[in-house]
Amino acid sequence: MPIFESGSPTVLLAQDGAPPLTGTPTTTAPGTPASPTAKPAPGGFADNSFMFVLLAMLVGFVLLSMMGQRKEKKKRESMLNSVRKHDRVQTIGGVIGSVVEVKPDIIVLKVDEMSNTRMTFARSSIQQVLKEAPETADR
Repeated sequence: MPIFESGSPTVLLAQDGAPPLTGTPTTTAPGTPASPTAKPAPGGFADNSFMFVLLAMLVGFVLLSMMGQRKEKKKRESMLNSVRKHDRVQTIGGVIGSVVEVKPDIIVLKVDEMSNTRMTFARSSIQQVLKEAPETADR
């Protein structure tokens, strides 16, 4: 059985009794179109709109995150600015006490009534106001 017919190479398949293929091959190398007029399939990663959508979603998530952090920061600042004498507060470390003195950066808490124990904390260490002092005229 000849491998070459009329000067063009042919491919022999595993079937010994089959006649050799003639004419142009129907398959091509990977990555090349099957015919000169064939176009690649639309969509997929070759489509730039997918990247734009992905980028827009990423920017949206970042903006939402920043807005949430800003809101929390304003809420904490207003809470720290509203701390007054006789408020009952809890520190970040878990200490609970009544505010005795308020300075711009320092807050003094009375943590024990019996021994009159006072502790000094940075204003930023106040985690939450548990109970606000009743309204009085001396504020």
